[in-house]
Amino acid sequence: MTPDGTDSAKGFDLTRLLAERGGERYELHARHLNHQLPRMLHTIGFDKVYERAEGAYFWDADGQDYLDMLAGFGVMGVGRHHPVVRKALHDVLDASLADLTRFDCQPLPGLLAEKLLSYTPHLDRVFFGNSGTEAVETALKFARYATGRPRVLYCAHAFHGLTTGSLSVNGEDGFRDGFAPLLPDTAIPLGDLDALERELRRGDVAAFVVEPIQGKGVHEPPPGFLRQAQELLRRHKALLIADEVQTGIGRTGDFYAYQHEEGVEPDLVCVAKALSGGYVPVGATLGKDWIFKKVYSSMDRVLVHSASFGSNAQAMAAGLAVLSVMEDAQVVANARHTGDLLRTRLAALVDKYELLHDVRGRGLMIGIEFGKPKSLGLRSRWAMLQAARKGLFAQMVVVPLLQKHRILTQVSGDHLEVIKLIPPLIIGEREVDRFVSAFTAVMDEAHGGGGLMWDFGRTLVKQAVANR
Repeated sequence: MTPDGTDSAKGFDLTRLLAERGGERYELHARHLNHQLPRMLHTIGFDKVYERAEGAYFWDADGQDYLDMLAGFGVMGVGRHHPVVRKALHDVLDASLADLTRFDCQPLPGLLAEKLLSYTPHLDRVFFGNSGTEAVETALKFARYATGRPRVLYCAHAFHGLTTGSLSVNGEDGFRDGFAPLLPDTAIPLGDLDALERELRRGDVAAFVVEPIQGKGVHEPPPGFLRQAQELLRRHKALLIADEVQTGIGRTGDFYAYQHEEGVEPDLVCVAKALSGGYVPVGATLGKDWIFKKVYSSMDRVLVHSASFGSNAQAMAAGLAVLSVMEDAQVVANARHTGDLLRTRLAALVDKYELLHDVRGRGLMIGIEFGKPKSLGLRSRWAMLQAARKGLFAQMVVVPLLQKHRILTQVSGDHLEVIKLIPPLIIGEREVDRFVSAFTAVMDEAHGGGGLMWDFGRTLVKQAVANR
């Protein structure tokens, strides 16, 4: 390619590059990126080679389809390669906009902010960044500055991101270990109003950040907790931050998960993931007018909080297209209906399988929890797994779902016997039938007490012991 952009004999050719070197994917990761990722994928048999994807499915080189019940950790809300989102991105690239000049006001950020705020009429302004953790970082900074207080409360087992500020309100030691010192924030148990009030009485709390449904384990607070927490926070002049990075944009059957509880109006709301359409990273922090005006209090502070790629045209176009699809295809209603169907059918299996203890969640955010069986034979096998490492049985379920039934799922968190389902919000009864049928087959094999599934369990035990 010559400096003026015209073709040259040795120009960059992405198609050719992938054809020539795509087969090196696992070796390249092992050599140049996180070397533990390919190692982990090889160990559990997840080292697949997917050739293409569309909607809620992947296809391998042999043309076999795989049902995606993970949605890229919730990113692919409207499915992979949605034609409306694709067209919007082609259009914005073809428009050759004067993007990211930093010293003008392009229309797309304003239009996306206007659209997002229409779903949260009690909020007034939006800051656009590039990810969920950046949306949380923004909320933490804004809350501290607006209140003049240093401390933020969060819930045990919460996940709010992995950058330093977000990590300070991350309730999992496994993510925090080795990265201290962090910010002086304080964890309380999910749903514990007494603990919340006790911390608020100290007078130094800027905000309480909470996932309306925790992603790790898929746990909801008790009914009424968010509303009562909001009342306590207002009484003590602290802010409520709703982390809707995973639960927002329709995931739980309402546009935001906090909307399941009447009267809850957070001061700041964080969104990301599904807003991207699976293409261009985007995060957004929505907040009240007075908070933004405190942070941006003068022209001298106009760039006191900013992001180099925030509000870029491609991300804004993707976000607008996603919200259009959500409305036109009634995606939120589909998430509610399909989620209710899937959860009901899975819950009906709890009495059938002694290893299956609970099915919970809202919309298309569902947790399937396993627990100690009653029968002696199964109990001894369960004890073997637990002695090696908690969470191995859930991994034993995830692997045959992929290997035998071509369904991609995930264990909900480290040391948890919970599988989390967060599929694209566009799935329907066909996908529900396929998953329930496959899950039933895996449970039948697990309760049979022998076979390849338990052989794999012993392999996991050896791996867990070797890693100690």
